[in-house]
Amino acid sequence: MSVQDSPLSLGTDNLGRLLFRYAMPAIIAQVAASLYNIVDSIFVGQGVGPMAITGLALTMPMMNLTAAFGAMVGAGSAALTSIRLGQGNKAAAENILGNVVLLNVVLGVVLMVFGLYYLDELLYFFGASEQSIPYAREYMRIILYGNVITHMFHGLNCMLRVAGYPNKAMVITIISVVLNGVLDAVFIMWLKWGIAGSAWATVISQLVSLAIQLVHFSRPDSFLRFRSGIFKFRWDIVRGIIGVGMAPFMIQSCACVVVILVNTKLREWGGDLSIGAYGIANRVAFLFTMVVMGLTQGMQPIVGYNYGARKYDRVISTLWMTVGWAVATTTFGFLVCELFPYQVVRMFVSEDGTGDATTLIEASARGLRLLVMMLPIVGFNIVAGNFFQHIGKPKRAILLSVSRQLLFIVPLLFVLPPVLGGDGVWYSIPIADFASTVLAAVLLWLQLRKLKENPSLERSI
Repeated sequence: MSVQDSPLSLGTDNLGRLLFRYAMPAIIAQVAASLYNIVDSIFVGQGVGPMAITGLALTMPMMNLTAAFGAMVGAGSAALTSIRLGQGNKAAAENILGNVVLLNVVLGVVLMVFGLYYLDELLYFFGASEQSIPYAREYMRIILYGNVITHMFHGLNCMLRVAGYPNKAMVITIISVVLNGVLDAVFIMWLKWGIAGSAWATVISQLVSLAIQLVHFSRPDSFLRFRSGIFKFRWDIVRGIIGVGMAPFMIQSCACVVVILVNTKLREWGGDLSIGAYGIANRVAFLFTMVVMGLTQGMQPIVGYNYGARKYDRVISTLWMTVGWAVATTTFGFLVCELFPYQVVRMFVSEDGTGDATTLIEASARGLRLLVMMLPIVGFNIVAGNFFQHIGKPKRAILLSVSRQLLFIVPLLFVLPPVLGGDGVWYSIPIADFASTVLAAVLLWLQLRKLKENPSLERSI
């Protein structure tokens, strides 16, 4: 776990082997991370009940909002670090590491205080009812108390990957997920703590993993490590992190807006359990998109380093290799969800003869098949958006995100439900996926033409 891949090899080694070496640990880590939500949902659904699943789904907008700030720091710092290492500036990379720690602490505390103070108001705004809010409140209060831990855990894992320790980042994530599952079983099924047990399992498992990361970056033989003098805000670094990280921040923030609107529309056209159905379907689809996110994370140090070193042929080759793997992944996910929707949904909810359980299973299975209609092309869309972020073109990545979430999904959520009822809410998502993928293809074609025809015009950040 302590073996490091030298960042210098990113500019010389075979691209296929490099992508596999960096992407596979990231894929495993991303899949493992997505299992947080899936495992939590399974234990909550099986051990607490259908309405608790709805309560858990109601926390998604707030989780997306806090994750947006974490993604801004993590992705922005990772992209900047890769480019600085490609430029041979290790000292600048370690200053970025220090600012990652400071930013995560400050943002974690601010979001915790804000979230706890306005918790009920936020949950009602997200679509909660008197029946579902007790579950959402109990879960989210504990998660917010551990918000600094969560931010630090994800931010330092990003730095581990780009510093040449992708396997270590993977193992740390797996430790956290396995421990989370064990604690879920103990707290929910054995100690009967209900939905609070799921929240405590998440916070404790991330705390253990954070401790491992802190030990790593404190060791003198680590490639990037904690040094005296790096723990002070450097506003040029902060501006760079926020500038590059604004793309994933906008993605997560827009996702928060969309989930809020989806929840309110589903409650209007289908009731509380429709929100729970969306929570289940979204978590399943999210599993396959997280595989693609792992691919883009594996692509990131390779693209960032070679872009910084102006080796644009390696940048383009890495991009298309990642696109091929991503489309294959999302096509597989599409087939699983379309062919076996009921088998997938029953992992979360048991048919115990109650009306709520049966309604939730039927709604989740139908919703899942509608949600993934355009999943095969989503792989390309995700890679394209992340590619712009990795080469320091955040405006284009932001445009792709905002167009899908706000320009396409939001209007469809107002237009389709009055015509199609509850199905209109579900259809809005795949239609938006198709439209945003077309836009991504156009923007990517323009960028690649520029790289091929006028490489001297490119300026790395």
